[in-house]
Amino acid sequence: MTPVASGRPALSVKGRALRLLSQREHSRPELERKLASPDTDADELARALDELQAKGFISEARVVESVVHRRAAKLGTARVQQELQAKGLSPEAMGEALERLRGTELERAREVWRKKFGEAAVDAHERAKHARFLLSRGFASEVVRRVLSAQGVEPNDEVGE
Repeated sequence: MTPVASGRPALSVKGRALRLLSQREHSRPELERKLASPDTDADELARALDELQAKGFISEARVVESVVHRRAAKLGTARVQQELQAKGLSPEAMGEALERLRGTELERAREVWRKKFGEAAVDAHERAKHARFLLSRGFASEVVRRVLSAQGVEPNDEVGE
């Protein structure tokens, strides 16, 4: 370990990985991206991550549950899935969690709508605004239609497919 300007030794690859993991769950591909640098030995990085994964410090299942726990109350299944894919997780790891989210999407969309708007739209412009908001949060168009129709808003062609 070489000393840095502060006089403390620089952290090893494993130490840097542990520091990242202490802040939140990370997938292996995320850690590889964050820790890779021109002066990092690829073999050393792979060995460190293999060791951390073998000891249970890196877990796809925990990453999935962490993202779902943090984001499901505000986002639709499509946006949560996008975040999980960006973390480099396998479809198998995401499958069950995404199915659970699809099962609760209508209730979650209603709650997001209620917190943001609280009352039904009065005109087409406002209905479109409500629909765009929910769609941008990753809720399915059919779910958006159902949420808006339950609020006394007639489903129409303004809600995207």
